[in-house]
Amino acid sequence: MFFQALGDIFTVNNIRFIGTGLAATLAVSLVTVLVSVVFGSILALCRNYEKRFFGKLASVYIEIFRSTPLLLWILICVFLVPLGTSMIRGTLALTLYTSSVIAEIVRGGLNSIDRGQFEAARSQGFNFPQALIYIILPQCFKRIVPSLMSQIITTIKDTSFFAQFAIGEFFFNTKNLMSSLPHSGVTVTSIHIFTLFGFIALIYFIINFSLSVIVRRMNRDNAIHSE
Repeated sequence: MFFQALGDIFTVNNIRFIGTGLAATLAVSLVTVLVSVVFGSILALCRNYEKRFFGKLASVYIEIFRSTPLLLWILICVFLVPLGTSMIRGTLALTLYTSSVIAEIVRGGLNSIDRGQFEAARSQGFNFPQALIYIILPQCFKRIVPSLMSQIITTIKDTSFFAQFAIGEFFFNTKNLMSSLPHSGVTVTSIHIFTLFGFIALIYFIINFSLSVIVRRMNRDNAIHSE
């Protein structure tokens, strides 16, 4: 019965359909993380070192997005923002939200750096931007790698919210496949359901666990080199 369910679900066309959704999820996650790291870092720098207009603006932005549900922002962007496809609008919402989280991660890394390093950099002829770029930020990002990777894993899982708005990412395509099986002459049983959704869980686990293993290995290598 189980092998029959496998044959019913994992046909060539179905695998291609699921693969398209998985590719979309990975692409959205990659774009979101890259843009969020850049924008979040700018927000963190503004909040930490510019206490006037831009610092206050960054603080308001971070607190608003961190204190409200991601699903709400996806809803707002998908239905109210006149920008490209639903996938693009959903990615925009995810990026805006993730940027606020990464901003606080980066700010925590910045605050962990001894302020005396700025004075040491100034004594060597570095101005403030140079000290940030060449001394402070490299140390900051080295320290926050585990937290950043945790947020990347969360971002990959958060793409599943897109399924609520019929956006063709991995979770939506797989769920949509389940509802289309009866139209292809398949009698859906509990085995089909557990097999397909177990497959979703397995793929998410493989991706995110692999990222966790990479981070642990990086931390172990850094610890060895620092001894």
